[in-house]
Amino acid sequence: MEFANIEYFLLLLLLIPYILWYFLYRKKSEPTLRMSDTYAYMYASKSWRQQLIHLPMFLRCVCFVLVVVVMARPQTHNAWDKKSVEGIDIMLAMDVSTSMLAEDLRPNRIEAAKEVAAEFISGRPDDNIGLTIFAGEAFTQCPMTADHTSLLNMLQGVRTDIAARGLIQDGTAVGMGLANAVSRLKDSKAKSKVVILLTDGSNNMGDISPMTAAQIAKSLGIRVYTIGVGTNKVARYPMPVAGGVQYVNIPVEIDTKTLREIATTTQGNFYRATNNAELKNIYKDIDQLEKTKMNIKRFSKRYEAYQPFALAAILCLLLEILLRTTLLRRIP
Repeated sequence: MEFANIEYFLLLLLLIPYILWYFLYRKKSEPTLRMSDTYAYMYASKSWRQQLIHLPMFLRCVCFVLVVVVMARPQTHNAWDKKSVEGIDIMLAMDVSTSMLAEDLRPNRIEAAKEVAAEFISGRPDDNIGLTIFAGEAFTQCPMTADHTSLLNMLQGVRTDIAARGLIQDGTAVGMGLANAVSRLKDSKAKSKVVILLTDGSNNMGDISPMTAAQIAKSLGIRVYTIGVGTNKVARYPMPVAGGVQYVNIPVEIDTKTLREIATTTQGNFYRATNNAELKNIYKDIDQLEKTKMNIKRFSKRYEAYQPFALAAILCLLLEILLRTTLLRRIP
């Protein structure tokens, strides 16, 4: 524990003159009673009130000390915490093309994928996990991190309208999405390096083919788990029209052959998810991946720790007032 205003401890020196005044000079101001002989009282036993007569003064001193501690602002120590844990390095590569708005999964493909991915992340607290999103282009939404709170916040912010709004090109650049995720894992020292690639279409954009990206992943010892999401025939899709939305049926065109080849090349697995339950089971299966030891640094934030001292000071003050005005009341 550290103190932000340690100079306030100098106020404790004020206790010295107070204690001297209490025991040396205060008695002179107290009322006295003259008696001819005090011999009879010399060996008389003291009552419990006499034995506790100085307790209010002691409580006042303790209260003063606690107030000084509060003024000095006690705080927790600000440090990095290092520890070894069992985990792997994972990059999630998620398709965010506009076709992910199809509602063959509930409420739609993108929201179902985000929900299951969030559960997967929450269930692996010791892994370094990152997020790549892609449509006609690919970029890293979140680099690999053990700060899963930040990762989940970024995952919840993923939307398919980035392509609709022209921020990136629409389409499905599977090769670019995989290559982007692989680039984040190439310098990893973990024994197990994994990419989980989720898409609902076939590669039709980008400068890197899916199999080229798969060969790069293989050369770096990265396993790729591919997931094709969507029904087998047609899917209900919300088509924006003037004044509202019109639902149309669009064909589901998933390049299962390429996704299977990517998984086979990198010694991963290919999965097909036609509904929410299957998608959850796929992530549960991937969750059984092997683990490896790695070092993680976690930052411990500083926070004010004066509350217990302030509460104790208040209790001491109230107890002192209660004793002084009731059980240990002195007359006059």
